[in-house]
Amino acid sequence: MTIERLAFQGLRNLAPLDLRPHPGINLVLGANGSGKTSLLEGIHILGMGRSFRTQQLKHAVAHDDDALTLHARLAGDPPLPIGIRRQRSGSELEMRMAGERVARVACLVDALPLQLINPDAFRLLEGSPSARREFLDWGVFHVKHDFFDVWKGVRRALKHRNALLRHGRMDDRSLSVWEHELAQWGERLDALRSDYMAAFVPVFEETLAALLPLPGLSLRYSRGWDRQRALSDVLGQSRKSDSQMGFTQQGPQRADLRLRLERRPAVEVLSRGQQKLVVSALKLAQGRLLEQQTGRSCLYLIDDLPAELDARHQQVFCQWLETMRCQAFITSVEPQALYDAWQPDTPFSVFHVKHGKVVLDDSATVTHGTKDFTTE
Repeated sequence: MTIERLAFQGLRNLAPLDLRPHPGINLVLGANGSGKTSLLEGIHILGMGRSFRTQQLKHAVAHDDDALTLHARLAGDPPLPIGIRRQRSGSELEMRMAGERVARVACLVDALPLQLINPDAFRLLEGSPSARREFLDWGVFHVKHDFFDVWKGVRRALKHRNALLRHGRMDDRSLSVWEHELAQWGERLDALRSDYMAAFVPVFEETLAALLPLPGLSLRYSRGWDRQRALSDVLGQSRKSDSQMGFTQQGPQRADLRLRLERRPAVEVLSRGQQKLVVSALKLAQGRLLEQQTGRSCLYLIDDLPAELDARHQQVFCQWLETMRCQAFITSVEPQALYDAWQPDTPFSVFHVKHGKVVLDDSATVTHGTKDFTTE
């Protein structure tokens, strides 16, 4: 799904904007602090219902505004309008699709599949397992229709079992009920994740080989409990230790992705630039698999692409985006670095951001062979 139109008001330091992005590549250029990342943040909020810069969305509301209002029109037949509004003083997130209010963020996630590549993306390698589970479950959600119901079943059963453990209520009958629920939903969730990873790993390996050949790098899915035992057995036998800890220690909530290079954690071996390319390969591979399995395209938000990458790897990365025929918004403080990374006949739009104002460079909305960029 591509964005045909964006309209923001009340988002951080950005002036009210109304943009019609290119269906392919959109370059967002400007100095540090000009508002480039805020533009990406607004798109991210529309597609995920949350910011990647703050846990509380009220902090994204501009100082002189009472509310944050974001709208997008997604290409389709007919086009699909989506919108989000968040009052500074309230706690409710108002979400709309096709003019109707929606209650679940999952509706936005389904309508606008997007991937973010920014400095925080390194968490896929160096962060906690929760970041990798979120990455994995995003992919499963978009290709497995029953994922969301299964995921909710796991969350509900886990919540009730943990409540019993935490309050010391070792009522075997109650625990048995919720362990049965958790085991059933947990096994189903593991099956969905396993099936997805079986399809994902070859696509990731192919993508990584093109960006940065790394013989010996492996990606493995760990389900969160002993591979040789049923989850029901694990839960039953761990009641005592789980009660002492006050939570369920094993299960699908402990799943992880393990990236290793010659049996060592990849994050301990790879340079920062290599890590960025591995993370990029993970993100691009999810978009490629989404298109292969559903026919839908993924939107990419890429903040400061040139950081950590030399010119050659920037070019390789950009050429992969070209072959995927996806929509992307890419920021940089170095116009020439982005300009040089594309094939001569690649069309794109260029937006300059200065003091919070986003302006389309009309003369650059052509193939870049006719345009020479200079910083203002």
